[in-house]
Order: sequence, then C-alpha cells, then structure tokens
Amino acid sequence: MTRTITIDGVTRIEGHAKITIHLDDAGKVRDAQFHVTQFRGFEKFVEGRPLTEMPGIMARICGICPVSHLMAAAKACDDILAVQIPPTADKLRRIMNLAQMVQSHALSFFHLSSPDLLFGMDGDPMRRNIFGLIREHPDFARDGILLRKFGQDVIALLGGKKIHPAWVVPGGVNAPLTEETRDTILKQIPEAIARVDRALDYFHQVEDRYPAEVDAFANFPTLFAGLVTPDGLLEHYDGAMKFVDHNATPVAELSPSNHSHYGSLISEAVENYSYLKFPYFKPHGYPAGIYRVGPLARLIVAERCGTVRADMELGVFRTRLGRAPQSSFHYHWARLIEILYGIEMIQRLLQYPDILNTHIRSRARPNRLEGVGISEAPRGTLIHHYKIDENGLIRWANLIIATGHNNLAMNLGVRQVAERFVDGNKLQEGMLNRVEAVIRCFDPCLSCSTHALGQMPLRIELCASDGEVCDVLQRN
Repeated sequence: MTRTITIDGVTRIEGHAKITIHLDDAGKVRDAQFHVTQFRGFEKFVEGRPLTEMPGIMARICGICPVSHLMAAAKACDDILAVQIPPTADKLRRIMNLAQMVQSHALSFFHLSSPDLLFGMDGDPMRRNIFGLIREHPDFARDGILLRKFGQDVIALLGGKKIHPAWVVPGGVNAPLTEETRDTILKQIPEAIARVDRALDYFHQVEDRYPAEVDAFANFPTLFAGLVTPDGLLEHYDGAMKFVDHNATPVAELSPSNHSHYGSLISEAVENYSYLKFPYFKPHGYPAGIYRVGPLARLIVAERCGTVRADMELGVFRTRLGRAPQSSFHYHWARLIEILYGIEMIQRLLQYPDILNTHIRSRARPNRLEGVGISEAPRGTLIHHYKIDENGLIRWANLIIATGHNNLAMNLGVRQVAERFVDGNKLQEGMLNRVEAVIRCFDPCLSCSTHALGQMPLRIELCASDGEVCDVLQRN
C-alpha cells in the first residue's frame, strides 16, 4: 500500500511543474518525481520556416532568457552558412550573452531563492517571499533589482529592447556599438560590482546556517559539463564542451569544430511522467550517465574564471568547499561568482580597441544542410541543431535545453531531500518547502514566458491508498 504527496505547482521557479512523493504504508518515502507539466513544441512548428528567421523565433521560447536561445540559434545558422563572424561581432554577442547571465542569475538568487536563505526553510511563507524580502530587507532587495536592471539595460542598449531583441542575426549582429552606448555601460560597472560584492558578503554569513540542506540538496557524485576556453578558462559563448567526473577529472571533450558530434556524448531518454526530456552521457548509458550543468558545473569544469575578482572569489569557494563540491546547494554561491565574472568580462570586452568597428556581419547563402550551435545559458549548456532543405527552409530541429541536462539530477535530488526531511505521517510546510528549494537550486527554466507571479496557488494533499484525503496544506 502506498500514499502520495503532490506539490502542484512548485513555487518560485520559472515555469510550471509539480512534484509527487510516494510513501510506503509506514509513511516513509519510497520514490519521488519532478514533473514538467507544460509542452511548447518549438521543434515542430519551426519546420518549414526560413533559416534566417530562426534566431528571432527561437528567442520566443523564453521570456526570461531569450538571449540564450538567440545565441545558440544564431550560432547554428552561422554553422549552416559556414561563415566566421567578424571579431567585433563576436565580442558584441559575448557582451549580450553575459548581460543575460547577470540579469537571470540576479533574478534567481535575489528573487526566487534568497527568501529561503533570509527567512529560513521553515519560515512563515507569508514572509518567505519576494514581498517579505522587499518589506524587511529593502537594501538587499534593491541590490537584486538593480543588478538585474544592469543586465537588462545592457541587452536593451545593444539590441533595442530587453526581451526578444532581434539584434543577433546569422553571420553576426545587425548594428554596431556606438561610443555613447559603450560609455553608458562602462559608467554602470563600478556600482554593479559593489552590489554583487555585498551579496557575496551576505552569502558568506548565511551559508553555514544550512548544514542539513547542504548535505541533502542533490548531494551525490555525478559528471559535470560545460564550455571552456582552449586554456581551460570559464566560457559562456563558445569553446570546447567538456565533461569531468566528480573529482573534476576530464572524461570527454568536444572542440568547437566538432560540436556537430555532440550526439556521440549526449543522448536523450523520455519518461511518461514529464514533458521534459532526460539527456544523459551516452557512454555511461541511461540512467547511469547522469550529469549536471549550469554555474556550479561550469566552476568545476573550468580551471579558473579568468578575471581578477571572480578568481579571488573562486579561490575562497574552493578553499571552503574543495575542487569539486557535489552539493547542489552550492549553485547559489556559484551563481554569484558568475555575476561578478560577467560584469568584469563586459567591462573588459568594452575596452577592446576594435569594439566600435562597424564590420559586424558576414553574409552568405547556406553552404551546408545542417548546423549546430552550442553556448552557455544561465542554467547550463544549450544546444540548437537544425537541418534545412535546398531552399533554406527548416525541415528538422532538435533542442537540448539547459534545464533538461539537469533533469536526472533534479529528480534524484527531489528523492534525496524527501527521504531526508519528509515525514509522511504529518505534513509540515517547511519540509515540503525544502523539496521545492532543491529544485530552485538548479533554477529550472521550464517556460518562463508563461509564468505569472501570484497566480500559482499551492495545494498539498496527503492521501491514503484508497484515495481518502488525510491531510491538506493550502498556500494561496
């Protein structure tokens, strides 16, 4: 006989999902699953569209991280055109991609996850939310809002608007950077760095308050994957796709020229309880080929960041946690380090002598019938793979979304947290919040453009095996 706890929907994430926790007759956790309950279908309805439309269409996948899909789509189109984009266009794309990472990481840390850290996992849910954060910690909340604003402003200054900019195109970008725009962004850098420094100081103080969560939040050995430069530095736009094991020992690597062979390392499985696919490391099989991507994985895969302040913070991170910390609780700290790195790199790129060059696009007709674009989204490695016909129309597309790479780890993490904290004989809001909080560590982006704050009431039911409702928690 079994009972089931259903959390529907999971709160403070980007998109809609639910969690089911299966209990045995003694109230002990037997299994747990993370269900993505929405279906988008972009891979099918782009069929028949012109190749040149793909970046603009694919950016519409997501309202929170449209730039990520814009980059991967444009890179796949570059591959089909068989062009090398101009050096200035490469730098400008990188700046926009880093701005996307900064604003998205700020949203995740400050708005979605910090209420748990500030008010405690067992805190009153009427306080433990973004409104409580603004009311009781206004300076902290303001830093989060303005850090996100910095990233969004950079996107808007480059691309003309904050959401779904059409500036990145096959072959490069469609408008050069002006001196005025460059100087406007550079003036904002010092204050942006000060804001993330304050957030890091805060996180250093609170991390030690959660030893049980560190121990149980998806804390197990897996592979890790991410892009790196030829020197092994942190990379977000282009580079080798590298897999390492739980000790940070290299396992496999695909050079940028071999990105089209990603299928030799990654395959995808499906399960009947989720619309989100389950990518896995193909040489290890399914489900043994579990791996993680995103900020924590990138810091484990990379030898170092490559900017002064981020490398100093990475040194503190590794001194306290080791070279390859396995707990997904540490995604929070890694996210802050990447914000710092992103701001530093934006400053560096803007100071290159050729950044105002007006040669920003390489033009060509399709020279291949297939192309792959791989870049790093805030949540991890993003893959766009397109095939076209002789007329340049899309006939097939496959997307491996960053959150998908983490799907196996999220499911195993939900089970680990449930086994540690959930007592099926009596529901407590705090224990179920921890089940949600482990998902927030990964910051899944399930369908950001359909997420509506305040319109996701949470109802948790504990049911007997005959369907009788034994206990209920309701969060409006």
